[in-house]
Amino acid sequence: MTASARRTRAGTTVDSLYRTLRERIISGVYSPGHRLSQEQLAAELEVSRTPLREALQRLEADNLVVAHANRGVYVAPVVNSETEQNYALRLLVEPPTVGAIVTTLRDTDIEEMQTHLDAMREYRNHSRRFQEAHQLFHDVVVVRYPSTFANLTRSLHTMIYRHQSVYLSHARTPDDFIDSDQFFLDAIRQRNAPSARRIMEFHLIDAAIGLVLDADPDHCFDSLLLALRGREIVVEHDEQGHIDRPAPIYWIDSDPVLPEFTTSNLILLAPPAKSE
Repeated sequence: MTASARRTRAGTTVDSLYRTLRERIISGVYSPGHRLSQEQLAAELEVSRTPLREALQRLEADNLVVAHANRGVYVAPVVNSETEQNYALRLLVEPPTVGAIVTTLRDTDIEEMQTHLDAMREYRNHSRRFQEAHQLFHDVVVVRYPSTFANLTRSLHTMIYRHQSVYLSHARTPDDFIDSDQFFLDAIRQRNAPSARRIMEFHLIDAAIGLVLDADPDHCFDSLLLALRGREIVVEHDEQGHIDRPAPIYWIDSDPVLPEFTTSNLILLAPPAKSE
């Protein structure tokens, strides 16, 4: 075998190992804290230690595994505060981006989104397939983002998807997601950028509160509340940042671009009347 062929094969092996292990971690096959024995993995996957170490180094760079000196490699924990921050970043980046690209989406994009939304309805009682369909639904839009925005969004999606694989258990979550995504698709179909932007904001806030509080009902929010202030959105909470569900939410301005909508996490209200 030539040196070039060996390099190609080695590179392919590392890529394949990386994808396999990454999928197992994200999907929850390897739970947080699980020790990844290089000896066992090398035997199971029929590879040498060298490409396996390279794959694990890539996973460590993705914050999916943690390497401890003299102790080995472990699946990284799922940290509620990090999930909250991931949603806060998405709230700051995605809604204005969506609003800016609505008119660039093609009819074929809308048809593809409808197909994935139909799959969400079909698999509402199958957590893994529902998650995959939901991801594909939003990926149709993400591919239209500028490349740096898209890469950041996909990275945040990955970490959130992993958290969902561990904690997505709330009985109403699938229906809440389906309803909000239908509103979102309707706004896109109408080329209504302000409405699409607002619905995306609502959806991200709803998902963040639901996922974080399902994992820890006593969680106190901070980074999400900071992002909300930046977007001029109010979600009622106490001084410590604790949110009781369903929490009232409103936008400080009174632009009526959101449909009437209530989920198990949020109750949409009109902003309070301004005093004369």
